[in-house]
Amino acid sequence: MPTFNFPVLTEDPASWNGKSLLSVTQITPAGFEMVVKVSQQMRDLVRNRGGDDRLKHKVLATTFYEASTRTSCSFQAAMMRLGGKFLHVDGQGNSSAAKKKESLEDTIRCLECYVDAVVLRHPVTGSVPQVAQFTTKPLLNAGDGIGEHPTQALLDSFTIWDELKTDPKVVVFLGDLKHGRTVHSLAKLLAQLCPKQDLVLRFCAPPSLEVPDGVLKYCNDHGVKHESFTDLKTACSGAQVLYVTRVQKERFESVDAYERVKGSYVVNKEFMDSAPEGMIVLHPLPRVDEISTDVDSDPRAAYFRQMENGMYVRMALLALVMGKASI
Repeated sequence: MPTFNFPVLTEDPASWNGKSLLSVTQITPAGFEMVVKVSQQMRDLVRNRGGDDRLKHKVLATTFYEASTRTSCSFQAAMMRLGGKFLHVDGQGNSSAAKKKESLEDTIRCLECYVDAVVLRHPVTGSVPQVAQFTTKPLLNAGDGIGEHPTQALLDSFTIWDELKTDPKVVVFLGDLKHGRTVHSLAKLLAQLCPKQDLVLRFCAPPSLEVPDGVLKYCNDHGVKHESFTDLKTACSGAQVLYVTRVQKERFESVDAYERVKGSYVVNKEFMDSAPEGMIVLHPLPRVDEISTDVDSDPRAAYFRQMENGMYVRMALLALVMGKASI
């Protein structure tokens, strides 16, 4: 994958105004603290007033070449909560010019003629940063293949600090760590944000789905300790966060390969009864069978609160890249 020069996003709102969010590597620790502050403001705004009109007359394009419920809907809701509008392009459907073999670059450059910012999800790793080299409006990466998902990592990190009220010490990533772009982004972001001497990242996966070497190298380069496990209970000893991911059938080359690893881990009430008392459970969703519904009533199950936080964080990001955040 080519190397791109991404703008650095700091605590200065001007560093976000008009800029694209393509990778968590752009975000400084102080920049993250500022996102948290603005996201908290957005949560208070929604809960107290429902929203405001700071993005009135602004239009967002949500452009998805892969299926999405949470990311697309939370961005759309975020835009409407701030008084703006959106237009949605289904890159998989018959209404998209992708069916006519239009290039991704041309599609995005055309959309820029109509909107103030674009959210893009695409199945090819590196595709979103590649397109960003040609854009003139803010472009937000909503997932590029098995590469990154920076807005998800921001809402995940916001949720971790919001739930724990302190820096996490031990974070466990579970499931399909090879293909999980949410894992790749969150592990990198935590490596950037947490005190290096205190943080341990534990990667628990079945054989063939281990976390990529590039993520481990990123942890090493940032001085963050990491450990690998296959046993879930052992991995969760002393953990504050369990980040569960599904085994992604769509990423496998064959059904047989998927069948060999699906259902490798199941987080259920029996497991939670023996899990650390203060360990929150996160999941980017959708889930299949990796978290039983009997866990939903456990106060440590934070994944639906996590999803709600997604709207507040994306409200903050839209306000920032359109120069309408109040700090």
